[in-house]
Amino acid sequence: MKYVSSFLSTLLIGAGICSLPQLAANAVTLGSGTIAFEQPPRLVSASTPYNDASASNTTYYFTVEVPATTKESLQQVTFTQVSGIEKIEFNQNNTAAFLGTRDRRGEKLAVKSLSSNDNQNFTVNFAQPIQPGQTVTIALRTYRNPSNSGVYLFGVKAFPSGEQTVGQFLGVGRLQFYQDTYNES
Repeated sequence: MKYVSSFLSTLLIGAGICSLPQLAANAVTLGSGTIAFEQPPRLVSASTPYNDASASNTTYYFTVEVPATTKESLQQVTFTQVSGIEKIEFNQNNTAAFLGTRDRRGEKLAVKSLSSNDNQNFTVNFAQPIQPGQTVTIALRTYRNPSNSGVYLFGVKAFPSGEQTVGQFLGVGRLQFYQDTYNES
């Protein structure tokens, strides 16, 4: 009986695995016509060169990699502050994007639209989609770092190109800010 139960479990698991390619094939265009990533982009890093609390005119870099094996290009990225004592405000006029990473910058990219709302969401929409196999870094410019030190977390969500799309949560970018202890009395 033990062997029969083991055999049936293996058979059922194998049947489930065999049906996965069919599920993946249907994941690109959903029944409603909504487009989703077959293989989502990956949040590679989140960083800032200036992590002193209250530093002004700083930039936060978020690097996203679009897998070469996916069929969908990246059109839009949304950032949502999910943790931190203060709300961080981004300067829409100075936000930029470029191919490559913070340390290995490539071609500068045109950003079609930027939007922000009271829910601490900040959206970057690319003028031209980021193609599979490319890495893009989005440089979000702030007016200043938060005055309170601590960890600030940003949820990052990516959307493919298309009329009706569904976003994919890529992960959380973590930035930490420190008080300047040298100027304290």
